[in-house]
Amino acid sequence: MNYKNCKISITGDLGSGKSAVSKILTAHLGFEYLSTGKIQRAMAERLGMTTLELNRHADVNPKIDEEIDSVFINLRDDGKNYILDSRLAWHFVPNSFKIYLQVAPEIAAERIFKDDSRNSEQYESQKEAILKILARKQSENERFLETYNADCANMDNFDLIIDTADKTPQEVADLIVEKLNHFILQKQMA
Repeated sequence: MNYKNCKISITGDLGSGKSAVSKILTAHLGFEYLSTGKIQRAMAERLGMTTLELNRHADVNPKIDEEIDSVFINLRDDGKNYILDSRLAWHFVPNSFKIYLQVAPEIAAERIFKDDSRNSEQYESQKEAILKILARKQSENERFLETYNADCANMDNFDLIIDTADKTPQEVADLIVEKLNHFILQKQMA
C-alpha cells in the first residue's frame, strides 16, 4: 500500500494498549509517532504532579490543553504520515483514520499497575488504580466535551473500535493495518 499524508489517530481507554500498539505500527509502517500520554507524563513530572492532578489542574487552566493540543492541530495537512497516540487527535485531525481501543477497567488497572515505566501513575493497589483510571477518564471526557464539544464517549466518532482485552498488541496492530488499507481503498474509490 502506498501511504501519502496518512494519519492514524489512536485513542481509547487508559491501559488499553495505545502506546504499545502505536509503537508496533510506527515500526511496521515507518510513520512518525506523536504521543499525548508522553507529553502529559513529562508535563506532570515537570510540574511535580500526577497525571490525574495534571488533568484536574487542566480543568481550571486551559493553557495545559492548549500546549498539548497545538502539537496535533499544527500537523493536520503537513503531508507527512503519523501515528497519533492521543485522546483528541481524532477531533483535531478529522481526516485521520480514527481508532478507539477499549478495555475493561480491571484489565487496564492490572496492566498499568504492572507497568514500571509509568512513573507518574503509581498506585498502592489495583483497586486504587481502577478508581483513579475511572476518575481520570471522567475528568478528561467532561473537559473535552465542554472545551471542544468533542464527545470521546460517542463511538460513532471512530472508524474502528477494538476491544484489546484478549488481544496482543501485535494482533491489534495487524488488525489496524488490515482495516486501514481497506479504509484507504474505499476513499480512493469514492
